[in-house]
Amino acid sequence: MSEKGNQTDLKKFLIKLVAITFAIIIIINVTYNLIFADKLENINKILLLNKKENIESIKDKIRSELKQGLEKDQILNREDKLLIYKFYLKIKNEFKDIEN
Repeated sequence: MSEKGNQTDLKKFLIKLVAITFAIIIIINVTYNLIFADKLENINKILLLNKKENIESIKDKIRSELKQGLEKDQILNREDKLLIYKFYLKIKNEFKDIEN
């Protein structure tokens, strides 16, 4: 009787083990698809810049982003404006050194 009980316990254990293994595989697969698949697709597009259609799609994306930015009232926030202005002044001073 105990041998038969051990077999049923072993069957239950194996069924639970297989179910948990499948659940873990499904969770990993879903996580991968939700988080990493889109990012990998974008990285692949960047790496394939030698193809003309990829270059054209990136140009179109940049153009659409520029158009969206131009439609806004303010493109930069105050902190960004200050950083760019300081950078501009620094470059301007360096060009003055070249002229002299």
